[in-house]
Amino acid sequence: QVQLVESGGGSVQTGGSLRLVCGASTSTDLPSTYTDLNWCVGWFRQAQGKEREVVALIDADGRTTYTDSVKGRFTISKDVAKSTLWLQMNSLKSEDTAMYYCAADLRWKRNCIYYADRFGTWGQGTQVTVSS
Repeated sequence: QVQLVESGGGSVQTGGSLRLVCGASTSTDLPSTYTDLNWCVGWFRQAQGKEREVVALIDADGRTTYTDSVKGRFTISKDVAKSTLWLQMNSLKSEDTAMYYCAADLRWKRNCIYYADRFGTWGQGTQVTVSS
């Protein structure tokens, strides 16, 4: 089992920035391939009263996918050696307010967008609130 833990959320004014962090860990008797993030990983969000949506994905080769509303403002990145995934969020808008989740699935390495609705491992979420 892989555990994902997010941090970095908070309250910020419109136009501000936040950096979300997701760390992957597992029991010590599992190989590092479980936490090296060399599979489909990404960030999702769910605003109050709305369905969960994909924000950004990154595959085993480092290829990224973004939802249209965050292109040019958000950047997803990862450090395999540190088992860490980031989401740099700039020029934040009120519509970015949501609970943000880190998610992953060890079954897939590429074409992550096709499997986003079936990711099997999720963090507990971190709240992002953007106000004017």
